[in-house]
Amino acid sequence: MTRPLTLLARLATDVQLMFRRPPRQQYAALCYRVKKKTNELEVLLLTSRETGRWVIPKGWPMDGRTAYEVAAREAFEEAGVRGTVEDQTIGCYSYPKVLKNGLSVTCKVQVYALEAATIAKNFKEKGERKTEWVSCDEAAKRVNEPELREIFRLFKRRMAEQLAESVPRQIPAE
Repeated sequence: MTRPLTLLARLATDVQLMFRRPPRQQYAALCYRVKKKTNELEVLLLTSRETGRWVIPKGWPMDGRTAYEVAAREAFEEAGVRGTVEDQTIGCYSYPKVLKNGLSVTCKVQVYALEAATIAKNFKEKGERKTEWVSCDEAAKRVNEPELREIFRLFKRRMAEQLAESVPRQIPAE
């Protein structure tokens, strides 16, 4: 006959299960724009509703939607941004999320680049967050997650190469 687990033994089992649980998956949009006059790259940061730390728009998987479609939807719901989202991830990062029940779980976030075309005046979470367009360097300074900082740095390099390729070159006259 087995004895019922004591409260302490049950807690220990719960903690072991919590640490063995695979990370929860989320999808995020790295929203960006290039200023027409200066060709400067800017990325969007927003504050989280719970802690007020700087983050990018992200959310949980949704039935019937691809990962990049979820990222684009979150960009609109959280910041009012609509645009063209890439279908390939540009990186991923992890962070600890405290759930409503108090448990902390590791979330793995796949990031998709989204070129902002318009910003809506009204959207689902308007007024619940601060938003700010900043340089990739400034974004890397503000976010807490080291892997997300690296995504901003790599994205800055990638975009610098793309922008350099798109600048018309002067062909010397013969």
